[in-house]
This record gives sequence, C-alpha cells and structure tokens, in this order.
Amino acid sequence: MRILYISRATLYSNPGGDTTQITNTASALRQLGVEVDIKLTDEKIDYTLYDLVHFFNIIRPADILYHTQKFQKPYVVSTIFVDYREAEKYAFTGLRKLLFSFLPIDIVEYAKVLARYVVNKEKVLSRYYILHGHRRSVKKVIDNARLLLPNSHNEYARLSGHYKIQHPYKVIPNGIDRALFSSKVHTNELRDQRLILCVARIEPLKNQLNLIRALHKTNFKLLLIGAPSVNQKGYYEKCRSEAGENVTFVNHIPQKELIRFYQKAAVHVLPSWFETTGLSSLEAASMGCNIVITDKGDTREYFKDYAWYCDPASTDSIAAAINKAAAAPINTALSNLVESNYTWEIAAQKTLQSYNEILFQGK
Repeated sequence: MRILYISRATLYSNPGGDTTQITNTASALRQLGVEVDIKLTDEKIDYTLYDLVHFFNIIRPADILYHTQKFQKPYVVSTIFVDYREAEKYAFTGLRKLLFSFLPIDIVEYAKVLARYVVNKEKVLSRYYILHGHRRSVKKVIDNARLLLPNSHNEYARLSGHYKIQHPYKVIPNGIDRALFSSKVHTNELRDQRLILCVARIEPLKNQLNLIRALHKTNFKLLLIGAPSVNQKGYYEKCRSEAGENVTFVNHIPQKELIRFYQKAAVHVLPSWFETTGLSSLEAASMGCNIVITDKGDTREYFKDYAWYCDPASTDSIAAAINKAAAAPINTALSNLVESNYTWEIAAQKTLQSYNEILFQGK
C-alpha cells in the first residue's frame, strides 16, 4: 500500500499543529509497513505511484480541488475544521477584525485566500475555487471524499452543522509520541509549583497576550516556548512589551528538549481562542502537568473532567483556572487517559483501518 499525503505549501516554513499531525501519523504508519510520501500542494506529483490520496485542512479547499481534478484515485480528508471567528473579532485589529465582525465566515475565508496570494505569493491553484467561492468548494471536496477523518466527533458535528452535510467519517485522534512523553508522573515536590508553562506558536490565536496579562504581578513564573508566527510579528512584540519580569520567552525547540520543562512545570496552559485538540496539552498531561485549556473547540472531548477550562476572553477566568490547577495534586488519571487513547500509534492504526476499508471493501 502506498499513500500520498498532500498539505499546504507552508507546512514546514510555518509549522503548526497540522505539521505535527501529518509527520507523526506518517511516521507511525511507516512502522506498520505502509509507504507514505508527504508532498506540498505546489509540488509536481506523479499520482500513478499511489493507491490513495490523503488531504489535510478542509478550510483550504482550493489546494485540494486542484489535485482532485488531476487523478482518479480515492481520497480521504483529515478535516482539521477550526472556527477562528472569536479570535478574529477580539484578538485581531483593523480590517481583519472588521471583516469577521460583519461577513459570513466562508466569505472571509475566501478573502483570506486572495490575501495570501497578494501578500505571501501563495498561488490559488483551483479555478473552480476562484469562480465558485469557498463554501461551494468545501462542499465539493466533501461530496467526493470517500471518508472524512476529523480529530473528534465534536469536530465532525461542527462541520456537519455549518455546511449542512452528512458524510461517512471516522474519528482519528491526535496523539503524543509515547517514546518521548511517557506517563511517568513526578510528585509535586519535584515540581516548581510557581512555574506555568505554555508551549505554542506565539500568535493571536493562541492568546498568549491574555495569559501574560492574567499572570501580571502574581507570584507565578510564566515560561512561553514557541516561535512567533511569521505573519504575526507585531503580536509577538506586543507580548514582549507587556511581559513583566515573571515572563520568560524561549524560541521553538525540538520536542526532546521539551521533556525537562514538562517535568518541571506544575501547570501547562493553552488559553487559545479555539483548539481542536491542543497537542502540547496532551504531551504535558502525559508528563504529569495539570492542564488549563480553553473551553472553545473540541477540548472537552479529549480532556473530559480532568482539566481546568478557561474563557480565553477573560483574564480573570484564565487566572482562576491556573490558581486552581497549581493548587491541585497531580492527576494520574489524566496521564493514563492520554497514554491509553491518544498516541500516534493509535492514530496510525485507526487511519490504516480506514485505508483498508476503502481500498479493499468488497474484494
């Protein structure tokens, strides 16, 4: 079996959660004997080499449609369907904020694609997308997909509700690298109860500015690990300018180097405006951190009652959740939950089951 992964042109130059999902799932599938090649949407591809094509990011339908028009292979889509309307309204400024306040989300997404073409020179590869717009393009991608692979049931429900569709789907959970982030739990005495960790790309969507404000003039030490988003340098500078002496910035570091920080911190916080999962929160949870995470998105399906949830718009809510999490003992049930259900090996096994159902059904 040979599988082709196709994703956005900036997958490596501006890495995000989808980068982690794609590379780790591919690696785990290779361990199961599946040949997987990862290609960027602007690469030239020989489709005849593959049995099935796997796309990522349903909110980028122009990339997907360009390729579906060039081959007759079955395809699946990891939807990674996000809803950034609140972030766009409250975390951004200027024209971008104005657009999201008054225009439907699909029209705004269409405008963003055109903006990426003008500003970043990202080509709009699909003529259909230009002529028919974002909403009809997404529905066309869905209609022709053999299977949708959301990260949670809640994600599918949100997609189904927004686009008024019903389509076969299978949940493929995000996960952790169990070889790196084991479930070994350190006692409270080994942790710095004042150390609060946030591992995420620094950008408005991840909401580090409100986190900085929530912990301003407190006894907590905030450690922000992550590179500034390439398109949000102004936000990064704003975070730096408002950060007090209790805030430390560390640029993006390899995953192996995160281990010592996960072992030391009492709490990991991800107060994002939206999360389908919160990959760094899964890693931190497996390593024994207590978790504070946004209540926006699909996080409750993953973390259930084992995390402290916060409203990203409220610094008081963020601060209150952190105080409770820092005062609580380490919850071993959460680390056990993560390691038993959310690993890349499990994600790969479920993904392979989906491939087999498509390629060998009826044979």
